[in-house]
Amino acid sequence: MSIFSLSNIDTALHKISNKVHNGQRISDEDALHLFKHASLGFVGALANYVREQKHGDITYFNRNFHIEPTNACVYSCHFCSYSRVYAHRDEAWELSLQQMMDIVKKYDHEPVTEVHIVGGVHPKMNLEFFAELLRSIKAHRPDLHIKGFTAVELDYMFRKAKKSIPEGMQYLKEAGLESLPGGGAEIFAPEIRKQICADKVDGKGWLYIHQTAHELGMQSNATMLYGHLENYSHRIDHMSQLRNLQDQTGGFNTFIPLKFRNGDNDMSHVAESSLIEDMKVYAISRIYLDNFPHIKAYWPMLGRQNAQLSLSFGVNDIDGTIDDTTKIYSMAGSEEQTPSMTTEELVLLIQQARRRPVERGTLYNVIKDYSNTGVLEPA
Repeated sequence: MSIFSLSNIDTALHKISNKVHNGQRISDEDALHLFKHASLGFVGALANYVREQKHGDITYFNRNFHIEPTNACVYSCHFCSYSRVYAHRDEAWELSLQQMMDIVKKYDHEPVTEVHIVGGVHPKMNLEFFAELLRSIKAHRPDLHIKGFTAVELDYMFRKAKKSIPEGMQYLKEAGLESLPGGGAEIFAPEIRKQICADKVDGKGWLYIHQTAHELGMQSNATMLYGHLENYSHRIDHMSQLRNLQDQTGGFNTFIPLKFRNGDNDMSHVAESSLIEDMKVYAISRIYLDNFPHIKAYWPMLGRQNAQLSLSFGVNDIDGTIDDTTKIYSMAGSEEQTPSMTTEELVLLIQQARRRPVERGTLYNVIKDYSNTGVLEPA
């Protein structure tokens, strides 16, 4: 029996809801029908059903901080408000190894579990430079999980070092890299990629780097940049390629839809998606990506209240404490201009949404369950 009444929905939506309720995979055509014809309430209820089948009321978060080595970049992605073209790097920052280690040491007496390293593609910050950073972090704090480098950064550093992708990934793994973030995926469709980020690694290259990581026993995340020039079919094609790779490797932990923000970039003329559209993307991604364990809302990009709302639309992870160490979305005009939340604030945000806060490690090992703590007041 479907979780929806036949009298309230069309026949195609009824069939989709039955598929999901019976644990069957929806098709690309089903996903397109959801985008075009389903109400927000419908996809929200269906996504929440999937979410609760997988995780109950658990909502994960972790204690992490970011290192952004540079915002100087050899690429010129039109949607990016963060990077500065390398030729104009007088407007950019470039951190030395010592400066980055100083950031790590700042957290020596804090219970953080992850350092997240991403930034621009700087021609002088090569493979050996970053391998030295990884070794230094591991020597200083062996228990800190290092999640680092988008496929865009990795593609450039491997080509510059004249190493194959398997060789380069193995080299960084031996230096201390443990998992990959999902950035740089944008939209895989070549016709859209040509318009928004023509000069960096293409969709096939992104997928191959993540496949290689998975084959080496490393897990990774995946993203999709939505709400710019793409249409519904482009979104579905993007998720389809991710779902297919996940069928092969099982190496993806989390899918993170990333909202295009139009502040201070070359695409400022493109209107941003509405909150209704944002929630619909989260919900349909949860329904469609049946083999992805987790759907994450990156709260510094969405804002706290909207991230909280997403917990009713299939999301079961809202990222980490961050501690004001990322500028990627604040520079693009996101709601969170100083993205920092304490553990107590994150727990409260989750509890207010009637969800169960669970602190996790990068690979979703449970560190602490806050479900019996009662609603905490922010510090």
